[in-house]
Amino acid sequence: MTQANLVAAVIALSFAVVILLLVRRQRLGSWQILWWLAAACGMAVLGLFPSVADWAGERLGIHYPPVLPIVVALCLLFVKVLTMDLERTRQERRLRILAQKLAGVEARLHDLEHPSPGDSDRDDLT
Repeated sequence: MTQANLVAAVIALSFAVVILLLVRRQRLGSWQILWWLAAACGMAVLGLFPSVADWAGERLGIHYPPVLPIVVALCLLFVKVLTMDLERTRQERRLRILAQKLAGVEARLHDLEHPSPGDSDRDDLT
């Protein structure tokens, strides 16, 4: 094992420990846990066994196999950012609907607390 492999393995192990600490403090959701632990495992495998990237690159017909982990990582980051944007958009939509509902409830509450002079005539008619 070369020193570069050892450094990569230590980084991956440190990354996994940080993830587990965040899980323990309930800072990550269940899907995020799986995502980040898979990333840490991938880092560990490529750090300990860099020949895996060479083997996979050769099988896929990539002329420079060390670029394969970088391309895969960029694709996974793209997917992660896309899913985060989708979730953020969904939450913004829900927040806007909740704000509209709250404004309606506040308006009704204000009308009940401060009736206008014409409202008392309507109450007598009903």
